[in-house]
Amino acid sequence: MTQRRGLLIILSSPSGAGKSTMAKALRDWDSTIQFSISATTRAPRPGEVGAQDYFFVSETMFKDQVKNDEMLEHAHVFGNFYGSPKAPVQEAIANGRDILFDIDWQGAQQIRNSDLNVHTLSIFLLPPSIRELKRRLESRGQDSAETIAKRMEKSWDEISHWDGYDFVLVNDDIHHTEERLKSIITAARLRLSQQPQVKDHVRKLQQEFEDLT
Repeated sequence: MTQRRGLLIILSSPSGAGKSTMAKALRDWDSTIQFSISATTRAPRPGEVGAQDYFFVSETMFKDQVKNDEMLEHAHVFGNFYGSPKAPVQEAIANGRDILFDIDWQGAQQIRNSDLNVHTLSIFLLPPSIRELKRRLESRGQDSAETIAKRMEKSWDEISHWDGYDFVLVNDDIHHTEERLKSIITAARLRLSQQPQVKDHVRKLQQEFEDLT
């Protein structure tokens, strides 16, 4: 018997606030935590493997899945559709496996409005300051000044939705933030909604009590 239900873990932040770093840290801490595999209508890039990097589907199939409520969340980005298929997540939850979603506030909101909300744990990472956020983006050395400016512009839109999450952490220290994330997930795994066996145990206790009285 499965001892607990899996968690649907949403981790969001503006670009540069540490989301990717924290996601990797969680996987290093517990390798059973799986990244959600998205579906997309774009063509595979060199080296990408279907059902491993993405579920590559046609636009018609994608729209049918949305219409049939088979997507937890979806969006149209740069001419292509992206979304999170519901069935693999439902299977993981039923089998006690946690699924990690690296998505923005819009995707998080769609999932929170779904029928899997009871199993959802949403966490938002805030930068210690806007200056520090910009410094982190610049220190990557990966983006042009124009791209960094666009990311900074978008960052406030992301930050403005902080209050739609279960937990909000200021990522001012990587190690401290990592430990707090672990504590949050450990506690969430013990929520009553994640422990289906508790009801049977209580019934057993009730029967034992009645047998003794």
